[in-house]
Amino acid sequence: MPPKPLDYESINENVKKAQYAVRGELYLRASELQKEGKKIIFTNVGNPHALGQKPLTFPRQVVALCQAPFLLDDPNVGMLFPADAIARAKQFLTYTSGAGLGAYSDSRGLPGVRKEVAEFILRRDGYPSDPELIYLTDGASKGVMQILNTIIRGPGDGILVPVPQYPLYSATIALLGGSLVPYYLEETANWGLDTNELRKSVTEARYKGLTVKAMVIINPGNPTGQCLSEENLREVLRFCYEENLVLLGDEVYQQNIYQDERPFISSKKVLMDMGPPISRELQLVSFHTVSKGYFGECGQRGGYFEMTNISPQTVDEIYKVASISLSPNVPAQIFMGLMVNPPKPGDISYDQYIRESKGILESLRRRARIMTDGFNSCRNVVCNFTEGAMYSFPQIRLPPKAIEIAKQAGKAPDVFYCLKLLESTGISTVPGSGFGQKEGVFHLRTTILPAEEEMPAIMDSFKSSMMNSWSNMKTTEVIQGCKKIMVKNTHALL
Repeated sequence: MPPKPLDYESINENVKKAQYAVRGELYLRASELQKEGKKIIFTNVGNPHALGQKPLTFPRQVVALCQAPFLLDDPNVGMLFPADAIARAKQFLTYTSGAGLGAYSDSRGLPGVRKEVAEFILRRDGYPSDPELIYLTDGASKGVMQILNTIIRGPGDGILVPVPQYPLYSATIALLGGSLVPYYLEETANWGLDTNELRKSVTEARYKGLTVKAMVIINPGNPTGQCLSEENLREVLRFCYEENLVLLGDEVYQQNIYQDERPFISSKKVLMDMGPPISRELQLVSFHTVSKGYFGECGQRGGYFEMTNISPQTVDEIYKVASISLSPNVPAQIFMGLMVNPPKPGDISYDQYIRESKGILESLRRRARIMTDGFNSCRNVVCNFTEGAMYSFPQIRLPPKAIEIAKQAGKAPDVFYCLKLLESTGISTVPGSGFGQKEGVFHLRTTILPAEEEMPAIMDSFKSSMMNSWSNMKTTEVIQGCKKIMVKNTHALL
């Protein structure tokens, strides 16, 4: 009997090739342990609210009123909601032409919200932005996927991606049948970006017959946490211009900055500052989201991308593809409008909004330092400071014995180490191999999002488990433990 269409051997090979370690083997095992009653700290994904970050009051008030507009007709509404939240809710409802949040919007997003995003970009960069070239999306990830889908024609098209990288890029490129062209960040230079490394990667890719079409930067970095300087961005933009590449600027962590030496500066601003001809010719797509920063509204799935110097015909094609899905998530569009146009000085909710948002960022800055210092106090661990974003990415110097034990167990050493860490401490991380790393070097990624008061205990757990757990375990015991893990993970997949 021939295989059925959805039997494993019949499905799309690109689906099999795609890997997403953030929700992979470690996450499945962590979920299994949680079901068994073990306390699990899910530091594998940048999910602020899941780890205790409180939602900002003002955005939730406005969206609550938009979701239940009958409240606006209640004579007592002013006793429950501040006047500025009521006013903003009424404004957003006018954007929907009276249809409310339950109706489809324009496939690009509500025009009123896109105008607010354009005004935010103007304030941020000092250069105008066209709302017609801003598309609201279900999180930044959907925007990235949409643009890569537009760029990639087949396996001959290459996309330059930083290594380590966020596996959204490798997974999407695999799904679309393109080719990932890695360029390695330099860990000893605080994960710096070297244009010589870029040229080497492009040359090698072209030698293999690839057409390199785009370059991805993640600024601030995920998983590496570095912030690109203005000079570094100029070098990248110049490189893309010389090599005829479109630059994809993943800027979703632009609010998450934990040092003062390199504040966030957008690729769009640096490009415009460079002036013509590059400012008029280089193609740039920039991405942002409500999932990160002090909003942390991951579950709302709100994002946008802005296109610069993209031809009108291509914009029409991008609109056509967007229209297939009819509309991005409308409540998330309201969250985006609130993020880019928050309460202003003098508004009733301004002081509370500033107090809440500032408190979140100041705590994250302290947690970044606690985690970096904690990792660097561990034996055989070295960790660059988390300048931005939400993650630490320490290098774990595994002894030869540990590497050999992992290989005998049929596991990559960092995967096996993270599994042991999970089993012994309940901390769910992501192995560095899920993001890419140099041969023979091992890392793990953890968020800095656990509650600040829990950080010392979490770092003590890391410290007690780092390396020490290998020394007292015999090879046969480790391999047997690994087999149990593999069996349980197999059951979780079924």
